[in-house]
Amino acid sequence: MILDIKNTFAEIGETTIFAKRFFKEVFIPPYETREFLKQCYIIGYKSLPLVAITGFIMGLVLTLQSRPTLVKFGAESWLPGMVALSLIREIAPVITALICAGKISSGIGAELGSMKVTEQIDAMEVSAVNPYNYLVVTRVLACTLMVPILVFFADAIGIIGGYVGINIHGDVNFYRFLTQIIQSLEYLDLLPATLKTFFFGFFIGMIGCYKGFNASNGTESVGQAANSAVVTASLSIFIIDMVAVQITDLFF
Repeated sequence: MILDIKNTFAEIGETTIFAKRFFKEVFIPPYETREFLKQCYIIGYKSLPLVAITGFIMGLVLTLQSRPTLVKFGAESWLPGMVALSLIREIAPVITALICAGKISSGIGAELGSMKVTEQIDAMEVSAVNPYNYLVVTRVLACTLMVPILVFFADAIGIIGGYVGINIHGDVNFYRFLTQIIQSLEYLDLLPATLKTFFFGFFIGMIGCYKGFNASNGTESVGQAANSAVVTASLSIFIIDMVAVQITDLFF
């Protein structure tokens, strides 16, 4: 038990040092723009179908499950605003980040872990290429940028799913539906929810890169790196969300 705790704190310290190196390397040329755009395509564009399906289901299910309770209290007109607030403030950011942790962080961990055990990273160093700059900086930056965009996309698709859910048991005009949502939203509903998605993206990319970059003990460690990246990234998302909620409650 004590050994596990020591190992946990040691790994947190090593991850912190690994992340500290990122903030130094990100400003040092050469800037791997082509690799960065490639990672944006892989992380962002190729995740759109999965995020779209999940977002639509979230909005639809949330609407169908919330409607009976609101009908009992005669508050069915509040349904569009409630669904939008729930999606934008909490559900869409967390669920989308968890999907990205499962898809992106594990993929990065497995990819870099495979490169590590096959000595491709060592070969890059011998070839006078900075592997940290090329492999880590580009992926972390791409995750930090793409995850918030994916969350915005999930918000929009989730609202459409909510509209479909409302019209299963009724007939609501889409313009009226959007008007009720806009009237219920405030600037402070959007700001904290948006800011925390950047932290989600950063930790998803950083943890995946750290696990893969430090893989060892042959090909067996590739699977371990991918699995550990998913678990650690998912846990970090919940911790960041908890901290963000507490800060929002104190200051907003």
